[in-house]
Amino acid sequence: MYAIVEIAGQQFKIEKDQKIYVHRLNAEEGSKIDFERVLLVDNDGNIKVGNPTVSGAKVSATVLNHLKGDKVLVFKKKRRKGYQKLNGHRQYLSRIEINGIEA
Repeated sequence: MYAIVEIAGQQFKIEKDQKIYVHRLNAEEGSKIDFERVLLVDNDGNIKVGNPTVSGAKVSATVLNHLKGDKVLVFKKKRRKGYQKLNGHRQYLSRIEINGIEA
C-alpha cells in the first residue's frame, strides 16, 4: 500500500514505516502529525484518485528530528571580465517517519 501526499508544497510517494526528508515543519521533535492532502491511494491494485484530494484519507507521521541539509554551492562567473561569485546555501529539513495510511 502506498499513497501520494502533498507535504509542505511538495508531493511524495510514501509507504508505511518509510523515513523521508521534507521542508521544515512547524512541529516539535517526537510529535505526531497528520497529513490530509492525500492525492492518490493504492491498496494492492485498488487505486483511488482524488479530485483534487481523496476524501477521508489521512496519513499519520512522527517528526524524528530537525536538521540542515548538505551545502549547495552556487558559482557564477563571467568570462574575460574578472567576475566570480561563490555563494552557499543549506536547506532546513525535517525527518519524518510514516506511521500509517488510512483510506
